[in-house]
Order: sequence, then structure tokens, then C-alpha cells
Amino acid sequence: MASGLLLGIDIGTSSSKGVLVDPSGTVLARASRPHETSFPRPGWVEHDADAVWWKDFLALSAELVKAADGREIAGLAVSGIGPVLLPADGEGRPLRPAILYGVDTRAGVEIVELTDELGAESIVERSGTSLSSQAVGPKWRWLAKHEPEVFARTELFLMASSYLVHRLTGEYVLDHHSASQCDPMYDLRAADWARDWAELVAPGIALPRLAWPTEVVGTVSANAAAETGLPVGLPVTAGTVDAWAEAVSVGVTEPGDTMAMYGTTMFLVQVLSGPRPHPGLWTTRGAFPGTYSLAAGMATSGAITEWLRDLVGGDFADLVREAAEVPAGSRGLLMLPYFAGERTPLFDPDARGVLAGLTTGHGRADIYRAALEGIAYGVRHNFEVMRASGGTAKRVVAVGGGTQGGLWTQILSDVTGVPQQIPAETIGAALGDAMLAGVAIGLDVDFAAWNPVRQTVHPNPDRTAVYDEFYTHYRALYTSTMDTAHFLARRQHESGA
Repeated sequence: MASGLLLGIDIGTSSSKGVLVDPSGTVLARASRPHETSFPRPGWVEHDADAVWWKDFLALSAELVKAADGREIAGLAVSGIGPVLLPADGEGRPLRPAILYGVDTRAGVEIVELTDELGAESIVERSGTSLSSQAVGPKWRWLAKHEPEVFARTELFLMASSYLVHRLTGEYVLDHHSASQCDPMYDLRAADWARDWAELVAPGIALPRLAWPTEVVGTVSANAAAETGLPVGLPVTAGTVDAWAEAVSVGVTEPGDTMAMYGTTMFLVQVLSGPRPHPGLWTTRGAFPGTYSLAAGMATSGAITEWLRDLVGGDFADLVREAAEVPAGSRGLLMLPYFAGERTPLFDPDARGVLAGLTTGHGRADIYRAALEGIAYGVRHNFEVMRASGGTAKRVVAVGGGTQGGLWTQILSDVTGVPQQIPAETIGAALGDAMLAGVAIGLDVDFAAWNPVRQTVHPNPDRTAVYDEFYTHYRALYTSTMDTAHFLARRQHESGA
């Protein structure tokens, strides 16, 4: 039985977090660092890998190594936002800022081009997912077209987790889950690169070797040890995308287990026993060897609540307390939460937010509740598409900052009619990283014992009945306003808004 402490570090969209865990699953120390996300142009969302990812890693690892107080650290796993595209030279030095996941919508033209060239049905059948702003392949083609000098110098293809693994160990490797989000470059059923399609979208780029997030792929080098304070020879796993590490952190590991992640965006991950491709969702490989998952993601959720707080003033505690006094239906308000386009199941980067029914009699509490309800309607829409694809949410676990306070989780259960379990530990992906590190070095990790359920949120049937009627109008509101939203989106692109 392996012993020693486990270190998990996650690079998120707006902050990075780390934990130090003992072999029984007790969190001994935790640390976090906020960071900036760059929006250099409309539809562009980027991170500076050195100034954000590596800087955060250095700060977190230093703090957590100090907390270890001389005790042995036996394993390290990292995770990060993804899928992202970070072109690097042969030494792993970034050649431009990383192009982030589905919130970056710059490659719309390339999505259409590649879909026409390869065929929409063929892409879903082979890669598991339709091409959208989430896909890496179209962003490779965008890079070759618009920044040919960068593309010509590119030798390595990195993501947040694989960038850290490369800096720590020198290994050029990517986990299977992350690779399965590089559509159309990965063959879902073969669990390998689709090398012909990869060469089409990223000609001449050497692809990283593939490993599972539970595999040790290298050890901390002497140079990395000197820079980080980590011990030379520390085993490092392949890493993975943050949402999948977060799912592991709350025991979402068996078919039918589903995670609802309340963050800057809303993300859903459901474990599958086999591939179930659907053009409105993302079908990927899972965190464990041989597994699959069905995923969905809304473009904005917590981002809307933060925007509203800044717009109307006050703090979240006040807004939640006031919104809790507003009846279901927000006194006749209905919001489409497409403030940055929408990802699944619409795949419409030019969708836009709508607040319908507004009068001078409405106040900030009504609007804030309408935002929470609108996001919950979006989750219900995704749940329905998951069921249509053959996925079944046997158990839903809620995680993320939006679970605090209780109102949002209650609204979501009322809207969807689905109970949600709230885990005891909400540190998120960093804890999942520590669990994956434990598995990789041979520790018998009891996922349920490491992070037990502390509360279950049950739907209220009376409010569910109210929301059923509102949901019908929510679905109709998108189609009835779509042409206007697209017109406005075009004008926003032209004006730089």
C-alpha cells in the first residue's frame, strides 16, 4: 500500500486551487490564487500560459509544500481548463497565449469548413461530437490561416494540464479524455488519434503520446524541483480537464452518475458504460481506462450572476436572500441566459441573452431570481437531450461555488424535478486530482469515504408544476427571438462590443 501525501493542483478559468491530502482522504491544506482572463477581441478568450498557469502553479505548490512540513509527498496530479490550444516550440515554450475552450468563438468559419469537408455525421460517428466552438480542430485551422508565422514555428500542442506536466517532467503527453475533446482529431472508439484527420487540420504537428489520467507519466525533474520546491523524482500523472477531475472529486465514477458544476459556466458530466454520440452534446472518453462520458456545457451561468451583482450593487448574500422571497416564476419574468452565445445543445455562438416580461414594477430580486431560473431551464434542456441520447441521470451531484446559499440548487431541482446531492468537500477539481494521484501510485481510494454526501436537495412538486409551464415558453422564446439575436450579434461583432 502506497503512503505519503498527495498533491492536487487545478488551473481554472478565473482562479487556480490546490490541496494537500493524506492517504485517508483528509484535506490537510488548501490554497487558491485568482487570475485574469484576457478578452483581446470580441469572441476571443485567452490565458498567458507562463503568467497565469505556471505562475499560479509555483505559488500554490510552494504554499502546499510548506504545509507538508517535511512529510513525504508521494504523488502529484494536475488538471486545467480544456480543451484549449496552446501552440509551443520544441522546448515547450508558448508561442502565443492559449486559445481557451468553448467560450472562445473565433473559429466559426473553420467549423463550417471542416464540417463540410468531413461530413457532420462522419464526425459524430468517429469523434463522438459535432464540431463547435468547443472543438480544438477548427482552432488549429484558424491559427494556420490567421497567424501563419506562429503555426510555422509550432512543434508541440499543449493544454493547461499537459503544459504543466511538460514543465515538470519534460514528457510530451496528453490524457485520453482531453484528446477526445480535440475534435475531429481523436477516434473515440479506437482510443487513439485519428491521424488522417489530425494531419488535415494540423499538418506537420507532432501529436503527444496518450495516457489515462490515472497513469504516472513521468517524475519531477531536477530543474523543476529547483523552481517549485517539489522533490526530485515525485511521480506525476497525465493530468486531465478540470471538469472531469471535479467529477472524480465527488465520486461521479459509475455509469449514470452525473455532476452539475455551478461555476462561471454550468457544466454537466455523466458517466456512460459505452459511447452514445449525439450531435447536441459532447461524447468523450472518461477519466478512467475504458470509460466514456456524456457532457454538456452552458456558456454562462455564474458569469451572469456576477454581472448582475456588479450592475445592481450589493453582495451575493443580499441578492440571494431577496430572491428567495420572490415566488417561482420571478413575478412574470423569463430569461434566456445566452449572454455569450450558447454551447450545448444549441451550439449557437450568436445566441444572445433575453429578459422577457420586464416592467417598472420589477426589482433586482426579481431579475436575479429570473437569472437563476433561466440557467436552470438551460440545465433541464440539456438533461432532456441527455435522456434522448440514451444517458440516464441515476444520481446527480452538485458542485461549485453556486451551491452555496441553497437557493440556486433548490431552483434547479424544482425546475428539473431531479434531486441533487451536495458533497461535504467543495474544493473541486484539485481534490479530484489528489484522488487520481492516489490511484496512480497504487492507493486504494474510497471515493465515497473521501468526500461523503452532506445534504440532498429535493424538488418541490408545487414549484415544479409552475416551472413546467414557464419552461415551455423558455424553449419557444429562443426560436421566436433567434433572428433578432443573430442580427444584434452581427452588429456587436462589427462594433467590437
